[in-house]
Amino acid sequence: MMEPAASADSPEIPDKLYFRIGEVATLLGVEPYVLRYWESEFPTLAPKKSGTGHRLYRRKDVELLLKIKHLLYDQRYTIEGARQSLQNELKNRRSKLQDRQQGELFSPDPLTAIRSELNDILQILK
Repeated sequence: MMEPAASADSPEIPDKLYFRIGEVATLLGVEPYVLRYWESEFPTLAPKKSGTGHRLYRRKDVELLLKIKHLLYDQRYTIEGARQSLQNELKNRRSKLQDRQQGELFSPDPLTAIRSELNDILQILK
């Protein structure tokens, strides 16, 4: 599946720390009330609030919103289906990270591993 943030038709996210809801709505091409609704339906989406109560979205929130929009509008998922898809993606990422960390714990000394790989390459070249 193609990442929505990397696809050609997705908008370029400006390099800023925080985005207001109007900016994000314009960027995604949806109304602000849609973003507020998605916020209530997707627990992983939790923008910070300013002292005056304005929503402040971080870059990772905007990227998540792009994924949600891609799942709902392009892939035609239901809200529940999109929520499950995002949860499955998060579980897969966590399990891959755990596998990698376990592999690093049980792997031999990094220099030994590199030496072994170089010897294998040398044998192939002979």
